[in-house]
Amino acid sequence: MFQGMYYVYEVYKEMNFSRAARNLFISQPSLSAAVKKVETQIGFPIFDRSSSPIKLTDLGKEYIRSIEIIMDVENGFQNYVNDMRELKNGSVSIGGTNLFASYVLPPILFRFTERYPHIHVNLVEATTSALTERLFSGSLDLLIDNQNMDLSIYGKRFFCEEHLLLTVPVRSLISQKMKNYALTAADIRENRHLNSRIPPVSLELFQKEPFLLLKTGNDTRERADKICRSAHFLPHVKLELEQQITAYNLSRYGMGISFCSDTLIRHVPEDQSLIYYKLNHPDVSREVNFYFKRSRYMPKIVSAFLDMI
Repeated sequence: MFQGMYYVYEVYKEMNFSRAARNLFISQPSLSAAVKKVETQIGFPIFDRSSSPIKLTDLGKEYIRSIEIIMDVENGFQNYVNDMRELKNGSVSIGGTNLFASYVLPPILFRFTERYPHIHVNLVEATTSALTERLFSGSLDLLIDNQNMDLSIYGKRFFCEEHLLLTVPVRSLISQKMKNYALTAADIRENRHLNSRIPPVSLELFQKEPFLLLKTGNDTRERADKICRSAHFLPHVKLELEQQITAYNLSRYGMGISFCSDTLIRHVPEDQSLIYYKLNHPDVSREVNFYFKRSRYMPKIVSAFLDMI
């Protein structure tokens, strides 16, 4: 019943038979027949075809979980074989949110591919929650992120420490009243915000301003909520967003205040429309780590990547 699992999995990824067939370079009728054969062997449907787009049945969800375990074992063995070939071929799959995939990983991947030109690198960009699911299922080797992950399941390799700053449009009235506390992007690049002589700002002074926060469940949002609670106010949330870089760009256009990391500010082009304020709270500091699944075989090429960083 798992002989046609790759056909089923491609349909699951696309939730569309036509697109899956194109990806597999077969006709749609052939793909439909292959999937139907698997369903006949099982005795139950995997996909609910009455909805648009199609979706998994309850049994289908369990089937996908099962074949992901099988695929993870196959990938582990293939990685072992690749190790026997002394890093002359193989692949590594690395995930990151838009910030890390666009700004932090490119120079690292450039150095890595120069050192190992025959290794295929798969860079996956998505939300933290989606990437965590892929890391757990085995379709990712590594995930770079600033959230705290369950260390009983995931191992980590430290990359850097980052700090959250209040990111404020220059044209806002409150920013014009607090110039003595303001920091520029150049200041952040020179690490002036880490100097103990630079005073933090009192966040409650911004309580009447509109805020641009990430959606609930994101580490930056959880920290922003704690910081605001410690200042004894609930922010007026104008927009809730998926990505930190989106909040930053909306702040650039004057739509509200956001919480952005110095990692982001160091990597994006300097923008005169924003100023930054240091915050006094333990949750403004956090680690950025590369995470891997402990129970999964770690190929030598993944170890080589971690050693390089």
